[in-house]
Amino acid sequence: MRDRRPRPRVRVVADMWATIASERGALAKDLADLSGDQWATQSLCPDWTVHDALAHMTSTAHVTPPAFLFGLASSGFSFERFSRKGIERWRGDSPAQTLQSFRDVQHSRKHPPGPNTTWLGELIVHAEDIRRPLGIRHVYPADAVRQVLDFYKGSNALIGTKRRIDGVTLRATDTDWTHGSGPEASGPMLSLLLTGTGRKAALDDLTGEGVAVLRSRG
Repeated sequence: MRDRRPRPRVRVVADMWATIASERGALAKDLADLSGDQWATQSLCPDWTVHDALAHMTSTAHVTPPAFLFGLASSGFSFERFSRKGIERWRGDSPAQTLQSFRDVQHSRKHPPGPNTTWLGELIVHAEDIRRPLGIRHVYPADAVRQVLDFYKGSNALIGTKRRIDGVTLRATDTDWTHGSGPEASGPMLSLLLTGTGRKAALDDLTGEGVAVLRSRG
């Protein structure tokens, strides 16, 4: 009998988690020598410092679907309150402690409920939330960035990317990728991803009439 098991899909998921582990390791290395003032830098996430953002990434790597549902319910179904509790739990007494906790989850495959690509997106976007304000440049795997943007462009869940980019043509300048219709906003794939997830700082990397449209949205 022919084996009809979805082997390519299993391989893609395995490769995704390998990418996540590799990128967590790269981020930890980039943050190893930060000063105290740098840890207190405002990240691209409102109300989160660089220190907070890393604690959030650690928290997410500890959460299972049952724990997520229980934690969300105990937070009054406020995702913001739930996230803050996770940050408070995993934000160590010192940046060094927080960084070590992040290193400890480098190979974790735990995650809240949702499509697997969400966790690759969480890693890339939050890593940029941290790196960009610190002026740290990093080259992410191009296929991973594309996979995340292809996923987010059709989703409004939590992040609202589909609604945010509606009526605008997004065109990557560093690879063959285009999406949407309307006035064009063009730039690097990573900047398109960050724009789609509401990071307005990335709009400065884009050109075209569509940039003004995107800038007017949350």
